Parts: sequence; structure tokens; C-alpha cells
Amino acid sequence: MAFSDFIADRIHQILNEKHVNYYAKKMMGGLCFMVDDKMCCGIHYDKKKETDLLMARIGEKAYDQAMLRNGCHPMDFTGRPMKGYVFVSPDGFDLDVDLEYWIQLCLDFNPLAKKSKKRK
Repeated sequence: MAFSDFIADRIHQILNEKHVNYYAKKMMGGLCFMVDDKMCCGIHYDKKKETDLLMARIGEKAYDQAMLRNGCHPMDFTGRPMKGYVFVSPDGFDLDVDLEYWIQLCLDFNPLAKKSKKRK
């Protein structure tokens, strides 16, 4: 199963309302939203849990506080959590105000994030 178009539409709406210059890119089995050519947030379908997860790139400074929020857990693809990234289960972003919180946290970190090196 693929990621939810409904969640993607909700993220598009928030980014458009905030007048963010972004584009969506399919990657890592989901959909990532790129801001300034850097991964900002995204949707990942977890096959084991059979649910969509919000992927949020929030940085290491915001990480500990974010982990206290409902539905937030370490982003772990390979058995090792990725620093500065979290997954949020649907109960943590079902309400628009909660999804907006996560998107804003990602946008706040984005100017500090490093760009990936382009492959040749």
C-alpha cells in the first residue's frame, strides 16, 4: 500500500497557506516535502504497523521536547535512530492544529539543516 493522499493533501494545504516554496518528491517508500532543496517533512507508510507515519526533520535541539508529544517516536529505518528526525503516528497529527505544529517545527529547523550532497 502507498502513503495516504489525504495526508499529503493536508500537508500541501498547510505549506501553501504558509506561502512556502516547496516541492514533493517520492522517496524512501513515501512522499517527502522539500524546502530549499532539503528534506523538510514527509509521509512514510509503515508496512509492519500498517499505518501512515509523519516523518519530521526537526533537528537535535527540538528532539527531546518533541519526544514528549503524543505519537512521537524515533525515526528508525535501519535499527538505528536518525538524529534530528522523528516519526509521528496518526494519533499525534490527526487534528489540524497538531499537524500544523509538526510542519512549523520542520520549517523552523529547515534553514539550519544541511543540504545533501548531489550525486554525480
